[in-house]
Amino acid sequence: MKDLRNLTKEQLMELAIKLGDKAFRGKQLYEWITKGVSSFDEMTNMPTSFKQKLADSSYLDNYKILEHHVAKDGTIKALGALHDGNIVESVFMTYKHGNSACISTQVGCKMKCTFCASTLNGVVRSLTAGEYLGQLYALQKLTGKRINNVVLMGSGEPLDNYEASVRFIKMACDEEGLNISGRNITLSTCGLVPEIMKLADEKLQITLAISLHNPFQEERAEIMPITRRYGIKALIEAVDYYIKQTGRRVTFEYALIDGINDSNLHAEQLGVLLRGKLVHINLIPVNAVKEKAYRPTQNDKIYGFKSLLMDKYNINTTVRRELGSDINAACGQLRNSKL
Repeated sequence: MKDLRNLTKEQLMELAIKLGDKAFRGKQLYEWITKGVSSFDEMTNMPTSFKQKLADSSYLDNYKILEHHVAKDGTIKALGALHDGNIVESVFMTYKHGNSACISTQVGCKMKCTFCASTLNGVVRSLTAGEYLGQLYALQKLTGKRINNVVLMGSGEPLDNYEASVRFIKMACDEEGLNISGRNITLSTCGLVPEIMKLADEKLQITLAISLHNPFQEERAEIMPITRRYGIKALIEAVDYYIKQTGRRVTFEYALIDGINDSNLHAEQLGVLLRGKLVHINLIPVNAVKEKAYRPTQNDKIYGFKSLLMDKYNINTTVRRELGSDINAACGQLRNSKL
């Protein structure tokens, strides 16, 4: 059975011909899919015979929301089932610049970052590009609102699912599809160096976000095991290459953990590491996860950390607004509660 959401417009046109119809029927099918329909019955300009052929050989609804929770700030955390019964999370957030979705790229994660709930039960499998899209269609249908911005930062490591992530980006940016600007898509990685280099050569106009969380090699390796394979020096070299190839500013995500990585010494080393580069630092109070002992840094210390980076090292630095903290909106928390 084919997942129609995973096919490009050209592939759908080829499918229509194989099913004994004209190529334009595939284009109509693509238009319906990008509108977010979840059943063939909704395709009112399609012949019944053609829809039956589609139903016999393919499926459409590859992500079905099972439950959702709405936070006081309006953030929506959804738990949905994929076609094979596996469950993943997606989050809808409202900002001044538009509506954003944070979507999952894998069922679970194998990167073993110690502060993240996604990795607690390992990885089951990677998602397809169509399953990335399915999360967007489901969130738009749930909220009745268009999604303008997408973050590949839910459960999973996007660059561990490289081909699907790049395919999704190209499909989401299609002017005849969702028509989301590449500049409004953020891909977050813990630092898979070869894939960052490969992504640089794609020259996509997306935002690359690096989860750094500690500027010291040995300390970072304690909370992010991937550092033992790709050290900070190699990671920074890959980022430099990415900036050179794309001309795009890179974001460094830094989750502040009380007593672990939030001292002035950490801020100083971070400043030395990134000073003079086309980068932005996003400070994030770490989400408290019941299975972990980590707690977020207090606000006064967060803003002191920010001031040091901005005033001494002239690095653009922001503090992420906390959204959905009352509904376990951190990656993996809702899914884990159901396992």
